[in-house]
Amino acid sequence: MSVNVLYKTSAKATGGRDGHAATLDGALDVKLTTPKELGGGGGAGNNPEQLFAAGYAACFIGAMKFVSSQGGPKVPADASVTSTVGIGPRAAGGFGLDIDLAVSLPGLARAEAEALVEKAHQVCPYSNATRGNVDVRLTVV
Repeated sequence: MSVNVLYKTSAKATGGRDGHAATLDGALDVKLTTPKELGGGGGAGNNPEQLFAAGYAACFIGAMKFVSSQGGPKVPADASVTSTVGIGPRAAGGFGLDIDLAVSLPGLARAEAEALVEKAHQVCPYSNATRGNVDVRLTVV
C-alpha cells in the first residue's frame, strides 16, 4: 500500500537498549536503559516500549481529532489515552508486543465514545501499522 508521505523524521540509536537515541534534528534526545524485567539494570532512562507507548497514545488522540473533523463528535479538551505496551517472547519465536489503549472522553455518551474510538482505530497510523501483527485492545474508561 502506498502512502502519500507528508512528514518524515529520522532518529539514530547507538548501544541498543542500554545506549542512546536522538532525532537527527535534536528535538528528542534520550538515554536508553533496559528494564529489570528484561534482564537489564533498570535505572534512569527510557526504553523503546515507553517511547512507543507515548507515541501511540499521542497519535491516537490525533486520530480521534481527525475523525471529529470529518463529522464525528467533538473530542473533549481533557481527552486522554493511556497506552500500555508489553513485550515478551512469542510462541512462534522471537519477541512481540501486546498493547492496551484506555481512552477517556469526558462528557461523551459511552456509545458515542466507543464509535469514535473504533473509527480512530481505523485511521490511526500506529493502529494501521500494528493491525494483524499485534494484539491491541481498546477500552473506553
